Amino acid sequence: MSTISIRTANLNDLETLLAFEQGVIKAERPMDSFLAQGTLSYYNIPELIAAKNSHLIVAVAGKELVGSGYIKIEESSTYHKNTKHGYIGFIFVKPSFRGKRISGLILESLKKWGKEKDLKELRLDVYSKNTDALKSYNRFGFTKGLVNMKIDI
Repeated sequence: MSTISIRTANLNDLETLLAFEQGVIKAERPMDSFLAQGTLSYYNIPELIAAKNSHLIVAVAGKELVGSGYIKIEESSTYHKNTKHGYIGFIFVKPSFRGKRISGLILESLKKWGKEKDLKELRLDVYSKNTDALKSYNRFGFTKGLVNMKIDI
């Protein structure tokens, strides 16, 4: 396997990042009956690249983009001890590169950026049925918090 490097995403990466986004949606569709049918978009990727309060990164093997993730500074609820936190999303690793701990490299890089911005807390959302992601996040040190529940009416 080639060495994996992490770098800041740029607009030249947009086509691949849009494909990664569809990979995330494809993986999550079976886990969420509330997702709409048809083509979906979760992220405003150009905004994540340009915004000062977010940091979108890619994992690279040779010249191939093989993963992504972002951290965005968000305001916390007034009753939380930290007034702001880093929200992590768009963690994606190409299927042929999974199992190589690339998500850990991505998370470590996002955590480093958060520390540089004086953040004291990171958060993310993950489907309870996404056991591979849960294993990776637990290994990195995340713990479960509030459980979100839904019902059709």
